[in-house]
Amino acid sequence: MAAVQSSRPLAARLQATRKTRSGIIMVLCIVAAALGLIALALILGALLWSGFSSLSPAVFTQMTPPPGSSGGLLNAIFGSLVMTSFGVLLGAPLGLFAGTYMAEYGHGSKLTLVVRFINDILLSAPSIVIGLFVYEIAVVPLGHFSALAGSLALALLVVPVVVRTTEDMLNLVPGPLREAASALGLPRWLVIRFVAYKAARAGLITGLLLAVARVSGETAPLLFTALNNQFWSTDLNKPMASLPVVIFQFAMSPYKEWQQLAWVGALLITLAVLALSITARILGAQRTSQ
Repeated sequence: MAAVQSSRPLAARLQATRKTRSGIIMVLCIVAAALGLIALALILGALLWSGFSSLSPAVFTQMTPPPGSSGGLLNAIFGSLVMTSFGVLLGAPLGLFAGTYMAEYGHGSKLTLVVRFINDILLSAPSIVIGLFVYEIAVVPLGHFSALAGSLALALLVVPVVVRTTEDMLNLVPGPLREAASALGLPRWLVIRFVAYKAARAGLITGLLLAVARVSGETAPLLFTALNNQFWSTDLNKPMASLPVVIFQFAMSPYKEWQQLAWVGALLITLAVLALSITARILGAQRTSQ
């Protein structure tokens, strides 16, 4: 009886200690979250204030100006849209097919394990490494920078994102759906096309949007591949302007006009990435509800 009574104060002390530690950890987590939110609010506030104050119709109608002059970002916006579009067109099908093989045909095989390992490395690889790689295989042999080389670099950044999301989304499709379609006599590729892809459609689109959001703000790969162009250019075999590179160059310049355009360019990219992220979240929520 005495042993039981002596153990109660010990248990009470241990419980009080755990509650104290839990409270301290909770306070630290709240403080860390608050600091992160404050920093994010300050960054977004500065971006919105400086970006919207310099936003004008000339941004969408005029080319990037020479030093000390006013102008716009038309050629840079066009170049970003072109290279991002071609990068997605090159990388998304490759990532889709690779992810489909890993989920549908090579599930658990050694090749799948190797591809998944390499894909994980590419997901975490710095984008500047991809830019240097494309510089060596596409820029140096041709002897000049080009929008095609920039698109190739962006495509290599798109592939691992699409591969991962495709494999994950197809693995979430219930097996009985495939079995029911196979029981009707459909070949394997038709089962994948009309059953698996349809069931995972929202997730596949979400992965594609996330890949676009990732590459739309990349600067380092384009510095080594597409470089930049102050003028309007539609030749994919020549250097082409892009918003990330223009922001990088203009933000470091001593000219006030260039710095204002850099703020506007950063605002445009932020709004575009925000729109893509919100769309991806909405599609992800729809897939979860279904």
